[in-house]
Amino acid sequence: IREKHDHAGKQLFEDGNAWEALSKILAAMLNDPSLDGAILIVDALDECKTNRHQLLDLIATPSRVKWIVSSRNWQDIEENLDNTKQKVRLHLELNKDSISKAVDTYIGYKVDGLARHKKYDKETRDAVENHLTSNADGTFLWVALVCQELQSTDIWDVLGVIEKIPSGLEALYDRMIRHIQNLGRRNPEMCRHVLSTVAVAYRPLRLEELGRLSGLPSSIQRSTDHVSKITSMCGSFLTIRDNVVYIIHQSAKDFLFSSPFLFPSGITHQHHALFSRSLRALSETLRRDIYNLNVSGFPIDQVSPPDPDPLASIRYSCVFWVDHLDDSEPRAKMSDKDLQDAGIVYDLLRKKYLYWLESLSLLRSMSEGVMAVQKLETLVVSCYKFTYKTGNGLTC
Repeated sequence: IREKHDHAGKQLFEDGNAWEALSKILAAMLNDPSLDGAILIVDALDECKTNRHQLLDLIATPSRVKWIVSSRNWQDIEENLDNTKQKVRLHLELNKDSISKAVDTYIGYKVDGLARHKKYDKETRDAVENHLTSNADGTFLWVALVCQELQSTDIWDVLGVIEKIPSGLEALYDRMIRHIQNLGRRNPEMCRHVLSTVAVAYRPLRLEELGRLSGLPSSIQRSTDHVSKITSMCGSFLTIRDNVVYIIHQSAKDFLFSSPFLFPSGITHQHHALFSRSLRALSETLRRDIYNLNVSGFPIDQVSPPDPDPLASIRYSCVFWVDHLDDSEPRAKMSDKDLQDAGIVYDLLRKKYLYWLESLSLLRSMSEGVMAVQKLETLVVSCYKFTYKTGNGLTC
């Protein structure tokens, strides 16, 4: 690592260079003759969306370590792993008894913790354990979500609550959505904005980014504490770690995508909403020398974000606004306020293009910016062809 870092600096591990550099370093480590008996564990490989094929190729490459990989039975994953010379495949659906015993052990552990923390008597403790054991259906996540709800349930309400909790993740997720819909005042709508934004985002969002992107009232956007509070109202769909918001599980994300409550106008409409909010945020925030370096040609590897960071709330928008436009509904792409002359994209590029490039550089995301410009060019060409064919007189 030191040899490569001394040659190229920390930029070696940023942008498009990161995978190439880090994978070669890891491969060298995994083939070190002194390495003996090492085991690497990769959980939920199917949830890796970006460049999964590269990770699969790395796992399939012969080395001196053993890999334990869990994943859904997806064809591309199985095909890549079929290339490995030595492997043992374990289908969990064919080993339900073993999984059930493991879940029962987990239930006992979680219930013991609840009993100590909430001071359950033996009758309550046994009733909770029996209900979880009877309804878990071999699902660790279902047990974890129910126990999370019981953590905030008064002891005299415990038995009534567990009787109302349905078995199965789908039914439990549906119950969580109904709970959100029954919140008072504007809270259901704000939760809908937060959940739909997190669901379609291409990466987990920081609280500052989520406040800006989700269209929450400006009084809430300005406070990460307020955004965190709204996030905590979203049932157990979301979790916050180090000020970054995550969906608890891929199954929860799949459920949210199918929810008419979250996407009454469809997912592509939500992509367009994030595109529009991103452009608005960039237009309001981007400016020349946003870090006040006061020196042209300042070495990027010597730049540290100021505190507070003026780019904190628009980091995501700087990188992904074109992607959300690309995933918007086709009609929205051709609308008179997007890609056409005097539209919002034209206005941003005319007034803020250089400031956008500067910000991408500060965020070490220039390679993503280049790809965004290429994708935008493709969209403009499509807009031109659409206009030419329909003859509607619009100019792209």
